[in-house]
Amino acid sequence: MNQYQNVFKRYEKKYLLSQMQYAALEAGLTPYMKQDQYGQHTICNLYLDTDDYQLIRTSLEKPLYKEKIRVRSYGVPQQDDTVFLELKKKYKGVVYKRRVSLPLTDAMRFLDNGVQPQENSQIVKEIQWFLENYQPKPKVFIGYDRTALFGREDAELRMTFDRNLRWRDSFLDLSSGDYGSYIIKPEQILLEIKAPGAMPLWLCHLLSELEIYPVSFSKYGSCYKDFLACSGTFLPHCSNSPKREAYEKKLGGIICA
Repeated sequence: MNQYQNVFKRYEKKYLLSQMQYAALEAGLTPYMKQDQYGQHTICNLYLDTDDYQLIRTSLEKPLYKEKIRVRSYGVPQQDDTVFLELKKKYKGVVYKRRVSLPLTDAMRFLDNGVQPQENSQIVKEIQWFLENYQPKPKVFIGYDRTALFGREDAELRMTFDRNLRWRDSFLDLSSGDYGSYIIKPEQILLEIKAPGAMPLWLCHLLSELEIYPVSFSKYGSCYKDFLACSGTFLPHCSNSPKREAYEKKLGGIICA
């Protein structure tokens, strides 16, 4: 029996926190939220896209409907370790995520060569249609260190705190490691609040008191805007992007792990 949840439907809001805001928020959450069983752990993602980055370019235009595909692992996987092949869609503010768990080798054979896994579920069929329609390829690795909380009274209320957001566009294999260059300042923390409906009043009041306000932020979108595109034109390695230049210089030195 699969122990993982494979279908999600929820609202998601994002916030960029300073260390001071995080400390104050953490203290205020103690009566209402508790940490999940995994503690702080590393999440690795491999985002796929078309050759001209159609999926992320469309997403950044903020349409009513958008979709993306990625491979996710918890920690750096070996070839036989379980990863998740995920379709994530957003329609009118509601996020729908559907995923299947596969060994890394099988997931990449499916993505790269169209070799369908033994499981023939509806979700696999949806992913297969997506692959045939867009023919996406691995484009960006994104990793981060996450701490997750869930509600003491409502376990469907989840809050995740992501630190050390990092990326690379080389060695695009999850088994290659979780290193990369920073997407945002290392002292910043990305908070995501995930709920099946409206946030509880106590949480709204707490965020307001601490002057923590939602932001429009996409990890993959930030990589595309800051490093992979220039002047509104698709130029994957353009020389006139200061952040891209800084990233390329880092490739010759130490990159955060």
